[in-house]
Amino acid sequence: MHTLLGGNGTIGSVLAKELSKYTNKIRLVSRNPKKVNSTDELFSADLSDVTQFDKAIEGSEVVYLLVGFDYSIKVWREKWPRLMRAAIDACSKHKAKLVFFDNVYLYDVNEIGHMTENSKHNPPSEKGKVRKQIADMMLDAIKDGKLHGLIARSADFYGPDNDKSFLIEVVYKNMLKGKSSNWFVDATKKHSFTYTPDAARALALLANTADAFDQVWHLPTDKNTLTGKEWIEIFAKEMQASAKYSVLPIWMLKLLGIFIPFMREMPEMMYQYDRSYFFDSSKFDKRFDFKTTTYQDGVKEIVEMGKRV
Repeated sequence: MHTLLGGNGTIGSVLAKELSKYTNKIRLVSRNPKKVNSTDELFSADLSDVTQFDKAIEGSEVVYLLVGFDYSIKVWREKWPRLMRAAIDACSKHKAKLVFFDNVYLYDVNEIGHMTENSKHNPPSEKGKVRKQIADMMLDAIKDGKLHGLIARSADFYGPDNDKSFLIEVVYKNMLKGKSSNWFVDATKKHSFTYTPDAARALALLANTADAFDQVWHLPTDKNTLTGKEWIEIFAKEMQASAKYSVLPIWMLKLLGIFIPFMREMPEMMYQYDRSYFFDSSKFDKRFDFKTTTYQDGVKEIVEMGKRV
């Protein structure tokens, strides 16, 4: 049994399709789970309630931690450490392998220009400190022999049907509305994005490769990184839309935060946009025969799928 915690989220729904190539025993766990494949098993649970973990994981060979909480440091501090502890304990008890879908928030600010699996862990943000805490919990459990697992990290991501992506929200959707695109801080800096269908395919591949466990992987991401301006231009070309854009400085985000709670959480993360942000997945590229989607093809697919909706 492969159990997806957060099974109908941005990554979970795509991952469930990919896993069907390896197994027909897939369990989707969320508040209101919905089948992706006809053979999926559904398990309704509020994963912020850690007492439900044991039953949700029982009988699993591999467990995927794909949960996303509200983008609030208060929520993250309260819920993430408890969630990770519950996942580790339940997987250890049931002898299940744990696959954690992680981000890059724990890396030192000076590593952002070229991030690898060996980059220094020294988070410059409060959210990053929480991510380091939970990654350390998992890595310590692996080191102590209490758990077999892997951490799969993604850059900021983009893809079809992805409403959690900055790129989709302020570039693609703005163009659909005939509005100018937006970018944070500096549109001349390069910024990597991981394509969600690639992330899902790679997660399924890693989880079904025995020697991929007990280590950290960067998920496959096009190495030909684009600037914010170039991202806007390739969307504009595919959509036959205007490539006009405005840059949102940090002071404006702080001002917007007075009225929009979500925006209050953004200023501390702007170090990822005031410099080049390059996500290196060469470790994965060297290990696996995997065709990573180019940025141009990813944008084309997003636009084409949007036309069919």
